[in-house]
Amino acid sequence: MRRLLVHEPRGHADMYGCFVTEPCAPGSDLGVVFFHNAGYSTACGHGTIALATWALASGAVEATERLRIDAPSGTLDVEARGGRVAFRNVPAFVALRGVEAAGLRVDVSYGGAFYASVESPLPIAAASLPRLIELGRAVKRELEAAHEIVHPDEPEIAGVYGVVFFRREGERVQRNVTIFADGEVDRSPCGSGTSARLALLDADGELPRGETLTHLSVVGTAFEARVVDETEAGLVTEVAGSAHLTGYHTFVLEADDELGDGFLLR
Repeated sequence: MRRLLVHEPRGHADMYGCFVTEPCAPGSDLGVVFFHNAGYSTACGHGTIALATWALASGAVEATERLRIDAPSGTLDVEARGGRVAFRNVPAFVALRGVEAAGLRVDVSYGGAFYASVESPLPIAAASLPRLIELGRAVKRELEAAHEIVHPDEPEIAGVYGVVFFRREGERVQRNVTIFADGEVDRSPCGSGTSARLALLDADGELPRGETLTHLSVVGTAFEARVVDETEAGLVTEVAGSAHLTGYHTFVLEADDELGDGFLLR
Protein backbone atom coordinates (compact mmCIF):
# COMPACT_ATOMS: atom_id res chain seq x y z
CA MET A 1 0.00 0.00 0.00
CA ARG A 2 1.52 3.32 -1.05
CA ARG A 3 -0.66 6.39 -1.04
CA LEU A 4 0.04 10.08 -0.82
CA LEU A 5 -2.19 12.04 1.51
CA VAL A 6 -1.81 15.82 1.57
CA HIS A 7 -3.63 17.80 4.21
CA GLU A 8 -3.81 21.56 3.79
CA PRO A 9 -6.94 22.74 5.63
CA ARG A 10 -8.45 25.98 4.37
CA GLY A 11 -7.14 29.18 5.92
CA HIS A 12 -4.11 27.50 7.42
CA ALA A 13 -0.49 28.40 7.02
CA ASP A 14 1.38 25.13 6.49
CA MET A 15 1.50 22.61 3.67
CA TYR A 16 2.01 19.16 5.02
CA GLY A 17 1.53 15.65 3.77
CA CYS A 18 2.31 12.01 4.31
CA PHE A 19 3.16 8.86 2.43
CA VAL A 20 0.99 5.97 3.54
CA THR A 21 2.85 2.65 3.56
CA GLU A 22 2.46 -0.94 4.65
CA PRO A 23 2.74 -1.35 8.45
CA CYS A 24 6.05 -2.30 10.06
CA ALA A 25 5.07 -3.65 13.48
CA PRO A 26 2.98 -6.78 14.09
CA GLY A 27 -0.67 -5.90 14.58
CA SER A 28 -0.43 -2.45 13.01
CA ASP A 29 -2.87 -1.34 10.31
CA LEU A 30 -0.69 0.99 8.25
CA GLY A 31 2.51 2.98 8.24
CA VAL A 32 3.23 6.62 7.48
CA VAL A 33 6.07 9.03 6.74
CA PHE A 34 5.29 12.74 7.19
CA PHE A 35 6.97 15.29 4.92
CA HIS A 36 7.34 19.06 4.72
CA ASN A 37 9.50 21.76 3.13
CA ALA A 38 12.74 20.55 4.73
CA GLY A 39 12.34 16.79 4.34
CA TYR A 40 10.43 14.50 6.67
CA SER A 41 9.49 14.49 10.34
CA THR A 42 9.49 11.63 12.81
CA ALA A 43 6.07 12.57 14.20
CA CYS A 44 3.05 14.70 13.37
CA GLY A 45 0.00 14.84 15.59
CA HIS A 46 -2.35 16.66 13.26
CA GLY A 47 -1.13 14.43 10.44
CA THR A 48 -1.94 11.35 12.52
CA ILE A 49 -5.45 12.66 13.21
CA ALA A 50 -6.00 13.45 9.51
CA LEU A 51 -4.62 10.09 8.40
CA ALA A 52 -6.80 8.13 10.84
CA THR A 53 -9.88 10.10 9.78
CA TRP A 54 -9.23 9.33 6.12
CA ALA A 55 -8.28 5.69 6.67
CA LEU A 56 -11.43 4.90 8.62
CA ALA A 57 -13.83 6.96 6.49
CA SER A 58 -12.48 5.63 3.18
CA GLY A 59 -12.35 2.00 4.24
CA ALA A 60 -8.60 1.85 3.59
CA VAL A 61 -8.36 -0.24 6.77
CA GLU A 62 -10.79 -2.78 8.11
CA ALA A 63 -10.91 -1.21 11.57
CA THR A 64 -14.02 0.69 12.62
CA GLU A 65 -12.91 2.75 15.62
CA ARG A 66 -9.42 1.66 16.65
CA LEU A 67 -6.24 1.27 14.63
CA ARG A 68 -2.48 1.23 15.02
CA ILE A 69 -0.25 3.47 12.92
CA ASP A 70 3.51 3.01 12.53
CA ALA A 71 5.32 6.36 12.34
CA PRO A 72 9.10 6.92 12.30
CA SER A 73 8.94 7.73 16.03
CA GLY A 74 7.08 4.50 16.87
CA THR A 75 3.67 2.83 16.89
CA LEU A 76 0.63 4.93 17.80
CA ASP A 77 -2.63 3.56 19.17
CA VAL A 78 -5.50 5.57 17.71
CA GLU A 79 -9.21 5.70 18.54
CA ALA A 80 -11.86 7.51 16.50
CA ARG A 81 -15.29 8.11 17.94
CA GLY A 82 -17.97 10.77 17.66
CA GLY A 83 -16.03 12.88 15.16
CA ARG A 84 -12.94 13.01 17.39
CA VAL A 85 -9.64 11.16 16.98
CA ALA A 86 -7.37 10.48 19.96
CA PHE A 87 -3.91 8.92 19.77
CA ARG A 88 -1.58 7.59 22.43
CA ASN A 89 1.84 8.93 21.59
CA VAL A 90 5.32 7.50 22.05
CA PRO A 91 6.84 8.22 25.51
CA ALA A 92 7.46 11.92 26.18
CA PHE A 93 10.24 13.26 28.37
CA VAL A 94 12.15 16.39 29.36
CA ALA A 95 15.60 16.86 27.79
CA LEU A 96 16.86 20.32 28.86
CA ARG A 97 15.59 22.91 31.33
CA GLY A 98 16.23 26.63 31.59
CA VAL A 99 18.88 27.05 28.89
CA GLU A 100 19.31 30.25 26.90
CA ALA A 101 19.00 30.67 23.16
CA ALA A 102 18.45 33.83 21.13
CA GLY A 103 18.15 35.77 24.40
CA LEU A 104 15.20 33.64 25.55
CA ARG A 105 14.74 31.05 28.29
CA VAL A 106 14.16 27.70 26.68
CA ASP A 107 13.13 24.20 27.76
CA VAL A 108 13.53 21.21 25.47
CA SER A 109 11.35 18.11 25.62
CA TYR A 110 10.44 15.16 23.44
CA GLY A 111 7.05 14.12 22.11
CA GLY A 112 7.95 12.10 19.01
CA ALA A 113 10.44 14.81 18.01
CA PHE A 114 12.38 17.34 20.06
CA TYR A 115 10.71 20.68 20.70
CA ALA A 116 12.02 23.84 22.33
CA SER A 117 9.38 25.54 24.49
CA VAL A 118 9.50 29.32 24.87
CA GLU A 119 7.02 31.56 26.64
CA SER A 120 6.19 33.83 23.75
CA PRO A 121 7.38 37.46 23.91
CA LEU A 122 4.66 38.34 21.40
CA PRO A 123 0.94 37.62 21.14
CA ILE A 124 0.10 34.31 19.46
CA ALA A 125 -1.45 35.96 16.42
CA ALA A 126 -0.93 36.26 12.68
CA ALA A 127 0.72 39.67 13.00
CA SER A 128 3.46 38.16 15.18
CA LEU A 129 4.40 35.37 12.78
CA PRO A 130 7.25 37.06 10.83
CA ARG A 131 9.09 37.83 14.07
CA LEU A 132 8.30 34.45 15.63
CA ILE A 133 9.61 32.67 12.53
CA GLU A 134 12.83 34.66 12.84
CA LEU A 135 13.11 33.86 16.55
CA GLY A 136 12.26 30.20 16.01
CA ARG A 137 15.04 29.79 13.49
CA ALA A 138 17.49 31.53 15.83
CA VAL A 139 16.48 29.42 18.84
CA LYS A 140 16.88 26.20 16.86
CA ARG A 141 20.23 27.27 15.43
CA GLU A 142 21.71 28.31 18.79
CA LEU A 143 20.38 25.29 20.69
CA GLU A 144 21.83 22.84 18.20
CA ALA A 145 25.17 24.66 18.22
CA ALA A 146 25.41 24.57 22.02
CA HIS A 147 23.81 21.25 22.96
CA GLU A 148 23.78 17.68 21.71
CA ILE A 149 20.09 16.80 21.50
CA VAL A 150 19.68 13.09 20.71
CA HIS A 151 17.12 10.49 21.69
CA PRO A 152 18.77 8.04 24.13
CA ASP A 153 17.35 4.97 22.39
CA GLU A 154 16.87 6.24 18.83
CA PRO A 155 20.07 8.07 17.78
CA GLU A 156 18.64 8.92 14.36
CA ILE A 157 16.14 11.20 16.14
CA ALA A 158 18.27 14.22 16.87
CA GLY A 159 18.19 18.00 16.83
CA VAL A 160 15.42 20.49 17.46
CA TYR A 161 12.49 19.87 15.13
CA GLY A 162 10.26 22.71 16.30
CA VAL A 163 10.07 25.72 18.58
CA VAL A 164 6.80 26.04 20.50
CA PHE A 165 5.94 29.62 21.44
CA PHE A 166 3.21 29.46 24.08
CA ARG A 167 1.11 31.66 26.33
CA ARG A 168 -1.15 30.70 29.23
CA GLU A 169 -4.75 31.80 28.76
CA GLY A 170 -6.40 30.27 31.81
CA GLU A 171 -6.29 27.29 34.09
CA ARG A 172 -5.10 24.38 31.96
CA VAL A 173 -5.57 26.43 28.79
CA GLN A 174 -2.64 27.48 26.64
CA ARG A 175 -2.25 28.88 23.13
CA ASN A 176 0.77 28.16 21.00
CA VAL A 177 2.29 28.46 17.57
CA THR A 178 5.06 26.10 16.55
CA ILE A 179 7.77 27.07 14.09
CA PHE A 180 9.08 23.84 12.59
CA ALA A 181 11.26 22.53 9.77
CA ASP A 182 12.62 25.45 7.73
CA GLY A 183 10.54 28.31 9.12
CA GLU A 184 7.19 26.57 8.63
CA VAL A 185 4.26 27.73 10.76
CA ASP A 186 2.10 24.99 12.27
CA ARG A 187 -1.49 26.21 11.99
CA SER A 188 -2.62 23.34 14.28
CA PRO A 189 -1.91 23.19 18.03
CA CYS A 190 0.91 20.75 17.09
CA GLY A 191 0.18 17.26 18.39
CA SER A 192 3.71 15.99 19.00
CA GLY A 193 4.62 19.42 20.35
CA THR A 194 1.62 19.16 22.68
CA SER A 195 3.00 15.86 24.01
CA ALA A 196 6.35 17.55 24.54
CA ARG A 197 4.61 20.39 26.40
CA LEU A 198 2.83 17.85 28.63
CA ALA A 199 6.18 16.46 29.75
CA LEU A 200 7.20 19.91 30.98
CA LEU A 201 3.84 20.67 32.61
CA ASP A 202 3.96 17.31 34.38
CA ALA A 203 7.50 17.92 35.62
CA ASP A 204 6.44 21.28 37.05
CA GLY A 205 3.28 19.87 38.65
CA GLU A 206 1.25 22.34 36.59
CA LEU A 207 -1.01 19.70 35.04
CA PRO A 208 -2.18 16.86 37.32
CA ARG A 209 -2.10 13.48 35.63
CA GLY A 210 -5.38 12.59 34.02
CA GLU A 211 -6.46 16.23 33.82
CA THR A 212 -6.96 17.82 30.40
CA LEU A 213 -4.92 20.60 28.83
CA THR A 214 -6.78 22.60 26.20
CA HIS A 215 -4.10 23.52 23.68
CA LEU A 216 -5.16 26.23 21.22
CA SER A 217 -3.58 27.08 17.89
CA VAL A 218 -2.82 30.39 16.20
CA VAL A 219 -6.06 30.02 14.19
CA GLY A 220 -8.20 29.00 17.17
CA THR A 221 -8.46 25.23 16.69
CA ALA A 222 -7.89 23.07 19.77
CA PHE A 223 -6.41 19.79 20.92
CA GLU A 224 -7.32 18.20 24.22
CA ALA A 225 -4.38 16.43 25.83
CA ARG A 226 -3.47 14.64 29.03
CA VAL A 227 -0.88 12.41 30.65
CA VAL A 228 -2.38 8.95 31.03
CA ASP A 229 0.52 6.77 32.21
CA GLU A 230 4.25 6.58 32.84
CA THR A 231 6.81 4.05 31.65
CA GLU A 232 10.56 3.71 32.08
CA ALA A 233 10.97 5.53 28.76
CA GLY A 234 8.76 8.49 29.70
CA LEU A 235 5.18 9.68 29.92
CA VAL A 236 2.34 8.21 27.89
CA THR A 237 0.29 11.10 26.56
CA GLU A 238 -3.01 11.23 24.73
CA VAL A 239 -3.87 13.96 22.25
CA ALA A 240 -7.35 14.38 20.72
CA GLY A 241 -8.65 16.53 17.89
CA SER A 242 -10.61 16.36 14.64
CA ALA A 243 -9.99 16.49 10.90
CA HIS A 244 -12.25 17.05 7.89
CA LEU A 245 -12.07 16.00 4.28
CA THR A 246 -11.59 19.00 1.96
CA GLY A 247 -11.05 17.37 -1.44
CA TYR A 248 -9.17 14.94 -3.66
CA HIS A 249 -6.18 15.39 -5.92
CA THR A 250 -4.37 13.07 -8.32
CA PHE A 251 -0.62 13.60 -8.70
CA VAL A 252 1.03 12.50 -11.96
CA LEU A 253 4.74 11.97 -12.68
CA GLU A 254 5.47 11.77 -16.41
CA ALA A 255 8.68 10.09 -17.55
CA ASP A 256 9.89 13.09 -19.58
CA ASP A 257 9.13 15.76 -16.96
CA GLU A 258 12.47 17.56 -16.42
CA LEU A 259 11.24 18.82 -13.03
CA GLY A 260 9.67 15.53 -12.05
CA ASP A 261 12.05 14.98 -9.14
CA GLY A 262 11.12 18.40 -7.76
CA PHE A 263 13.18 21.48 -6.99
CA LEU A 264 14.08 23.59 -3.99
CA LEU A 265 14.50 27.36 -3.91
CA ARG A 266 15.92 28.89 -0.72
